Amino acid sequence: MKAMILAAGFGTRLRPLTEMKPKALMPVANKPILARNIEYLISHGITEILVNAHHHSQQVVDYLKDGASFGLHIEVKVEPEILGTGGGIKNTEDFWDKEPFFVINSDILTDVNLASVYSLHQNSGSLVTLVLHDCEPYNQVQVDDQWNITDIAKMNMAGRLAFTGIHVIDPEVLSLIPQGKFSDIIECYRELMRQSKPLRACLVTGHYWRDIGSLESYLEANRELAGKSFVIGPGCSLHSSVKLVDWGVIGENSHLGKNVELQRSVLWEGVTVKDGMKVVDSVVTSGRVVDRDLHGEIY
Repeated sequence: MKAMILAAGFGTRLRPLTEMKPKALMPVANKPILARNIEYLISHGITEILVNAHHHSQQVVDYLKDGASFGLHIEVKVEPEILGTGGGIKNTEDFWDKEPFFVINSDILTDVNLASVYSLHQNSGSLVTLVLHDCEPYNQVQVDDQWNITDIAKMNMAGRLAFTGIHVIDPEVLSLIPQGKFSDIIECYRELMRQSKPLRACLVTGHYWRDIGSLESYLEANRELAGKSFVIGPGCSLHSSVKLVDWGVIGENSHLGKNVELQRSVLWEGVTVKDGMKVVDSVVTSGRVVDRDLHGEIY
């Protein structure tokens, strides 16, 4: 099976973090989201992966230049001009064969069973299968009693389901997306519905899922992966008087001085926290020197 990770977006809701890194390379518990998604796909039988890139594209290219480190072929498709989710998928047309393929958003973490999703898609005769769940406030997708998708709204609505960001797409759909121009794949799906083309839902329950599209959800994802402890990267130096409270993440080669207190915060790599400083509910980006207390800040 093949899969695409959509990683070209600007990550607007995550600014200022995405001014320094593309959203896909932001670390969650000291591992880039992109690496976590690649490992997830591999664990579910994916053998070839394509990643599209635009915002900070060279960082993505450099990170994946040795795709062999993941044990499979990974191709990066750079978009000089951003093409949107629809145009981005169309731009990869030559990567696919005749089999349906997965597309997943780069800003989600999940453990949804992809094998069962793929099996359902193959047996349904649908051109597209969207993986849905009940997850307020994202419930925008309406289905009928046969699990056909009948409407995708632009806002949360009662009695609907949420799109997980995981699709299975038949290559036939690519012919319906305009070439070389910006387009939204959801608009393509709305057009399929207008043409009465088969568009199916796969409902999942009992799974883990976290969207990392906002600063609040980014911190929450780190908290979930850290649990009630601290994730500390290699090469870190923590003075014996450092106070670690609740949970946190400390990036590799970071240094915490005397009487530093760290609570519910994420430090990226190479951070220095000066003696006596307190960092609470904050994110400190790569290489920063913290010489004042931080409370609920991006620094």
